[in-house]
Amino acid sequence: MLLAALAGGSAIAGQRLARHYWLDLAAAYARLAAVDCTAVMTSFGAVEYAERGSGEPLLAIHGFFGGCDEALLSLRGLAAGRRAIAPSRFGYLGSSMPAGASVADQADAYAALLDGLSIRRLDVTAISSGATSALQFALRHPDRVKHLAVISGNLPGGAAAVAPPQAARLVYRDVPLWALNVFARPILLRQIGVPKGYPLAAEDERIVSDLIDSFFPVALKTEGVAFDAFVADPDVNNYRLEAITVPTLIVHAKDDPLVSYEAAQDAAARIPSARLVSVERGGHLILGSHSEVIDREVTAFLAGQSAP
Repeated sequence: MLLAALAGGSAIAGQRLARHYWLDLAAAYARLAAVDCTAVMTSFGAVEYAERGSGEPLLAIHGFFGGCDEALLSLRGLAAGRRAIAPSRFGYLGSSMPAGASVADQADAYAALLDGLSIRRLDVTAISSGATSALQFALRHPDRVKHLAVISGNLPGGAAAVAPPQAARLVYRDVPLWALNVFARPILLRQIGVPKGYPLAAEDERIVSDLIDSFFPVALKTEGVAFDAFVADPDVNNYRLEAITVPTLIVHAKDDPLVSYEAAQDAAARIPSARLVSVERGGHLILGSHSEVIDREVTAFLAGQSAP
């Protein structure tokens, strides 16, 4: 119905638009099928994960509309010489959505996954909405975390830490999100944290396009997206950040339109072992040349070194 409306009622235009949609969706399923995913059975049901590389283990926690594939994508250059372990959070792709689940349950599910992989302790990176469960993991299982890097994270007091209106659920489907990308891409860019009017270089365009492609198929992520939006993101406001004991790095752009820079400053001040690294521009995705600086900072931090 939505596709027909977008086609302006023309039967031929509607058929072409539908074909465009189904080809894009088929490409999304094919892209996802190419990711080598495995599931570990836990008391929380299946916990799916993907791996890449070898060396010291690194747990990579994905953001909103993500999954294990997006977690690997978000690492960019951070996993060089590392064994990256990227789980799909509750309700995303092949991971179960336990009844009555909490963010504390998600943190415990990470511990169960690591138990299944015989990993005792490792570094953790988290982006955007993934920060909520990463902070909870550091609170509940500090003995499992060497270093925690939170990049553009959902933090107490940030705009993303407020539950969206129920009407937001309407876009948690493939057709509306696809239509938004095809017909109103500037609006979608602002929704994913690209500041209005931000000039996208060619590399930025590639990063943004790859990220948007990774949102699909939304049908395999609907439960996880709803859990993030209405349960997990607001839950971070209740966290006693002062109790986090693991070395923590918070990375944030001052022009992030989704989570305020002030929230990042406040979190860094509240976490006893935290350091804040900020950049002037780049938005929620930290685009532009700043991304290289951030990669160096985070890589040095995870290695236990002083940043250059």
